[in-house]
Amino acid sequence: MKENRYDDESFFQKYAEMMRSQQGLAGAGEWPELKKLLPDFRGKRVLDLGCGYGWHCKYAAEQGAQYVLGTDISHKMLESARRKNADFHIEYRCIAMEDAAFPPGSFDVILSSLAFHYVKDFQGMAANIFQWLKKGGSFVFSVEHPVFTAYGSQDWYYGADGSILHFPVDRYYYEGKRDAVFLGEQVTKYHRTLTTYLNTLLEIGFILQHVVEPQPPKEMLDLPGMRDEMRRPLMLLVSARKV
Repeated sequence: MKENRYDDESFFQKYAEMMRSQQGLAGAGEWPELKKLLPDFRGKRVLDLGCGYGWHCKYAAEQGAQYVLGTDISHKMLESARRKNADFHIEYRCIAMEDAAFPPGSFDVILSSLAFHYVKDFQGMAANIFQWLKKGGSFVFSVEHPVFTAYGSQDWYYGADGSILHFPVDRYYYEGKRDAVFLGEQVTKYHRTLTTYLNTLLEIGFILQHVVEPQPPKEMLDLPGMRDEMRRPLMLLVSARKV
């Protein structure tokens, strides 16, 4: 059974307290760079895989998308999405992205934000996305950076006085399951190298357009802990096109 920690009440409440949960796209440090990768949504059919609170769905609708489908495995996430980001052009559907099935060429744009590191079979997922996209369609996603996922703990190494010494990177080329800690809870994630992410797309037939390792925006650098985010990459942003 696919893991769904977000329907656990304690875990969900911790997630709800995050800045990105409360402030939406304005509270997501990667948003200024991710926004630059997004295509023109006007008149487009859009799929958001792992849509969470639906922030990106609402943005697409506001930018003129004809139809937006947001899918997520979590009922609690979708309850929040329907409350916070409802729109006439948006449909929310509870389904694991690995179980989704759509006719070929169903969408002009497919998005996914910080979800693929929960997916065991990225190659199979990417192949499905390629089929679901129309010719000329856009695929834009963010994931946790392979440097961040490699070791597994996803925490710093600290000195005796509690100060940050460095971030551990180990087992980088050993892809697969990692027992990570997120919001103080044990979570299963999947590590894969940068080469795997990019070459998988190329081998399937995508044309890469942008690869970005976003830095924290200057206006967020004074937030607690944010300057330390300059010491190692946290996220990877990728945009590609089906020709």
